[in-house]
This record gives sequence, structure tokens and C-alpha cells, in this order.
Amino acid sequence: MTGKRFSTHLDQTAANYVPLSPISFLERAALVHPDRTAWVHGEERKSYRDFFSRCRQLASALAARGIEQGDVISVMLPNVPPMLEVHYGVPMVGAVLHTVNTRLDAALIAFQLDHAGTKLVIVDTEFAEVLRTAIEIAEIDPIIVQYQDTQYPVEGPFIGELDYENLLSEGDPAFKWPGVPDEWDAIALNYTSGTTGDPKGVVYHHRGAYLMGMSNALTAELGRHPVYLWTLPMFHCNGWSFPWALSLVAGTHICLRQVRAGQIFDAIVKEKVTHLCGAPVVMTILLAADETEKRPLPQPIQFITSAAPPPREIQEGMQALGFRLSHVYGLTETYGPSVINEWSEDWDALPAPERANRMMLQGVRYPVLEDMAVMLPHTMQPVPADGETPGEVMFRGNTIMKGYLQNEGATHQAFYDGWFHSGDLAVMHPDGYLELRDRSKEIIISGGENISSTEVEDALYKHPDVEAAAVVAMADGKWGERPCAFVELTEGHEASEADLIAWCREHLAHYKVPERIVFGELPKTTTGKIKKYVLRKKAKTL
Repeated sequence: MTGKRFSTHLDQTAANYVPLSPISFLERAALVHPDRTAWVHGEERKSYRDFFSRCRQLASALAARGIEQGDVISVMLPNVPPMLEVHYGVPMVGAVLHTVNTRLDAALIAFQLDHAGTKLVIVDTEFAEVLRTAIEIAEIDPIIVQYQDTQYPVEGPFIGELDYENLLSEGDPAFKWPGVPDEWDAIALNYTSGTTGDPKGVVYHHRGAYLMGMSNALTAELGRHPVYLWTLPMFHCNGWSFPWALSLVAGTHICLRQVRAGQIFDAIVKEKVTHLCGAPVVMTILLAADETEKRPLPQPIQFITSAAPPPREIQEGMQALGFRLSHVYGLTETYGPSVINEWSEDWDALPAPERANRMMLQGVRYPVLEDMAVMLPHTMQPVPADGETPGEVMFRGNTIMKGYLQNEGATHQAFYDGWFHSGDLAVMHPDGYLELRDRSKEIIISGGENISSTEVEDALYKHPDVEAAAVVAMADGKWGERPCAFVELTEGHEASEADLIAWCREHLAHYKVPERIVFGELPKTTTGKIKKYVLRKKAKTL
């Protein structure tokens, strides 16, 4: 009976419980910091007062056109101000934001629009032609709104029923955002890259987006009024939730239509940038910049990178330029990064090679992620924290997707036994730091021994002539499977199969050395991921 004292007449009411939504971050920023610059695009700037008003105008205009709870608004935009505005204006009316990868072909875009049941599309002129083709393929017939960038005009047909600014003019800048009825309501829809079949629609909810915004403020050390440069595509996992996170700290978004070294350095100096995120390719672009494009950095800049950990020479090069690197790991299903290589001050005293090795670890869970473990799927027991025993990475918490849209089977498969199963293989180190080893389907079993394809790839990437490498299993009559490497050489460089095999023998146990090395351009998805399923098919013919 004692426990009932804390539930009797202590009910959840409108006074003590409000569903969480990251839209509230913008509302507060506009109230507390109305004159603070919210975003910069070329010579155009908007304050938080104006940013909030424009988002309310968008929400009001959408509502007037019949957009309501659960309707999907698809957007095909680069990192321009409307991409920020849709992250607030769309969910303000209970609609779901679907950000389309601008690198997709028409057939994939059509699939996503049909699967999502899109009611309205906002498209940049640069992508109007491919969208027009996609609409011709698709079964749906959405309203098309076109954004024409006045700061950086681009060529392309006008296919919209109206211009983006005209749509905003239909709305009320004083529109009263009603709040969300349920924090579990969908806020965004993101599609996986679909390297093994049709893309799956990953559904995010308001609660998860709110918590990821809070988490970004902590893990990225945003502080007060940071200046964030948009080198990460906002279509990718909703820009890792940074469109919402920046409003939490009244930060300034520096929009960047194209990722070019000169533009990045110019923006860093002119706007006093403090933070940016991106894949390792962004670091490569900066390091390869012409000396006439490079600028001395006005202060240390936090650079958060995902995907493969940066090699030692990249780390050292970026640090020499003045960037502080943070390495993160996550999936679309986890709202983007959910694990961070949280740096220990003790590591600063380590020799350079050991510091680089520490950076290669994926790290520990984000503050808002309730649990992360490396477990054996058949027993659901944690592997020993010995840095050697592999298992599958699993997650549990409020920043995991709701599930896959209209795909009950895939959702059930991902969530069984009370955990989200990532499909990634990793080891756990004694200090609790995670280290990825492979995708579960990419382990090569040779003579009963497990060979990590990423370990072999890492060895190949260290060769000075190798630009890109991918390793898959090929059938072997004696050993069952052997590694087969597909290699893309750096332009102007030469290396033979014998050269690379000899190199691998110096850097790997001999049983891990590739049986074959095939040279040529590697097939990639529109997001830059290597299509290993294509290479597996090719390996079967060798």
C-alpha cells in the first residue's frame, strides 16, 4: 500500500507533463535571443525572431493547403535556409518531414515518394529535372513547390505549382503552434541506402529528436551561441539532429550549398565558425586544398566525423590545420551518431601512433542512449570485454527509431529480444570502449578462422598507391572462403597485384592475405558507400 501514496491524486496533467518536441527549442531561442543571428546564406542573414516567424508562416501555409497530422512532406534541397525551416514548419502541423538524398536517381526517388505517400514536395531548382522524371514514374501526384536560390542561382526548369516564397506569403507569421499531442508521434522519415534491396523507411519521433538535440549540445560541446558550418548534408539523418540542436543553444547556422575547400575556409574565417561535421571525405577536401584557398583558422574548430575512422596521417594533418577531431558512430536507425570516442586527457601523453589508435575506436554511448552492448545474437549474452571476442552491436533507448514504415517483418527482425540489432560486429575493450570490426555478413570464414574484411581493407588503405579498397569472400575449394580484394588506385599511381599481396603479407597474418586483387573503379551508392553486394557477385565469377 505504501507505494500507492506516490500515485494517488498525483496524476499526469497539462501543468506537469508536456510532450517533448525539438520545436520548443526554436520557440525559446526566438523569445530569449530574438536578435541573435539564426542563419547565414551568402549575404542574407535572419535573426531568431525572423526564423521563428518564417517557420510559423510555413506551418500556417501548409495547414491552409490541407496538410495535417501524419501527412508526409518530401523535400529535395541542399543545405539552404528552407531546409532549416522545414525542420520546424513541417512538424508544427503534425506532418512528417521526408528529406530526400539529392544524389539519388529518379527511380529511387519515385520509390520513396510512393512508399511515403507524399502529399507535397519542396524542390530546389538544381534538382527539378530529376524530380520531374521521378514524378512521371511515381504513382502519386503531389503539390510541387520550388525553391529558387537568389544567393547562388542555378539553372534548371521551373516545375512547381508555386514558388517557395509565394507559399510562405500565404501563411501567418503569428501562427500559434499547438504543440504535439504525443511525443511518440512521427517527426521525420529517413530512408536507408538500400544496398541489399529496396530502401527501408526509418521513422523518427519527437521525443527522440528532442533528446538527440540535447545530446548534441553535450557531446559536441556546443556551449553558448556556437557557429555551425553545414558541411554535413541535412538530408542525412536530418543532419544528425543539428538543425534542432542549434536552436537549443541559439547557435548560428552557416548554410553551404556546395562543399568546396575555398568556400569552407572563407566561411570559417568570415563567420568565425566553431563547429562542423562530415564524413572523412570532407577532411580530404580540406587537406588537398590549394595553398591559395587555405586560411589560418581564427580559433580551434571542433570537427565531428563519422564512418570509417580517419587514418593517422589525416588526423595529424587536420590537427596541424587547427581542427579538433571527434570520431562518432551510429546508424540511420539511431538518429545518426549514438556512440562517441570520448577523449581521455590521459591519452594526450601517449606517443602519436598510440593516440591515433585510440582515435580509431568508436567509443562509448551518447548520454541519452540508455544502453549499448556487444552480444552474441544466439545467446543474447555480452561478449568478454577483452578487445578480441567479436559480437553484434546492439542498442536500447529513446533515440532508437519507431521502426520501419509499412515493414512489420523488418521491424520485428531489428527489435527482437528487446534490443535493436545493428548488424555490425565489434569487440568491447576492458575500458568499455567499442571497436567495430565488420558487418555480420562481411566476416570471411576461412578454414574455420574468422577474417575481418575491414582489417584487410585497413591494411590496403595504408599502401600509398591505394585510393579505395573493399574486401569480400570468394569461394575456395580447400578453405571454404578466402578474401578477395577490389582496389581503386590513386590517380597517377601504379601497383601490381604482386605488390599489394606482398604489402599485405607484411601487415597481416598470412591467412588473412587476399587470394586475389582486382583493380578498377569501385561501385558506390549515391551516399558514397561501396556496393559490396555487387562485388560479392563479381567474386563468384572469378
